[in-house]
Amino acid sequence: MISQNYRKLVKPCDAAGVRFMTPEPSAAGAEPGEDRTGQPPDGPRAAAEGWRRAATGDRVRTLDVDDRAVRVAVRDGTGPWPPLLLCNGIGARLELLQPFVDALDPRRTVIRFDPPGIGGSPRPVVPYHMWTLASLLSGILDQLGYQQADVLGISWGGGLAQQFTVRCPDRVRRLVLVATATGALMVPGSPRVLTRMLSPRRHRDPAHAAAIAREIYGGSAGADPSRASELLQATSRSGPSRGYYYQLLAAVGWTSLPLLPRLRLPTLILAGDDDPLTPVVNARIMHRLISSSELHVYHGGHLDLVSEPVRMAAVIEAFLDRPGPATRAPGAPR
Repeated sequence: MISQNYRKLVKPCDAAGVRFMTPEPSAAGAEPGEDRTGQPPDGPRAAAEGWRRAATGDRVRTLDVDDRAVRVAVRDGTGPWPPLLLCNGIGARLELLQPFVDALDPRRTVIRFDPPGIGGSPRPVVPYHMWTLASLLSGILDQLGYQQADVLGISWGGGLAQQFTVRCPDRVRRLVLVATATGALMVPGSPRVLTRMLSPRRHRDPAHAAAIAREIYGGSAGADPSRASELLQATSRSGPSRGYYYQLLAAVGWTSLPLLPRLRLPTLILAGDDDPLTPVVNARIMHRLISSSELHVYHGGHLDLVSEPVRMAAVIEAFLDRPGPATRAPGAPR
């Protein structure tokens, strides 16, 4: 039986205290702060509202969401789909996902962010928890003017994506879970691998990142340690410290396991057959619990979303662009 605490967490977003925007209509049917395509403003208006252009062409801005300053990057697109909201792995800045973003259809709007205490998002005054952090994603969508998004979460971000989808199902069109599991109630990797994850050193020390890449990530990142070090931004002058530990604390005691049967929206689960950190059996468990899910096991490891972005993007976009619900037929094999 699901506990009373879990029942509170699956209430609609408005019941959970998330504030939805109700702006007055503006000229030509556009919302305030948007142009006619629903994108953040450009030119002088963008500068006035604090947006700046990154070298990649993304718009970057620090938003005030639930009294937290959150660094957000938006790649504008002109396609007919809702934006793709990306939730990153533990300790990783939004730049880690750049290879994957570059591999996506340029018409697709993509939203990335740094969690509190990571990258360009200031450290919060007090720690947070996965149960409460879902409102952060709602706040980001609100301020950008989007009612709904496709959501992708990798590793730690996969947990956040699950919690957000359970809490705010109306705000998610399709869900993509990559190299992730169900939190505290999961089949873990080896104790040695998990011990490596207790420290953010790999994000600051290139030599250390290269030395442990094969052991904890597997796949192509493990086969090319220098590439793994580059992807982790380990060569930057500074890396996460207290913000990393806040992310660890956020997952303490959290699990999605009893809630996954409640998910009814199309879900794609991707897992690598060479992922020491998140054994593929976890993906199979999630696939059995989410009736509307499909499972794709790829040959690779934990970081293949960014180390093999073209191959992974093709699978993900085929799922996102597929017309109609991706439900499993009754009696179909799981």
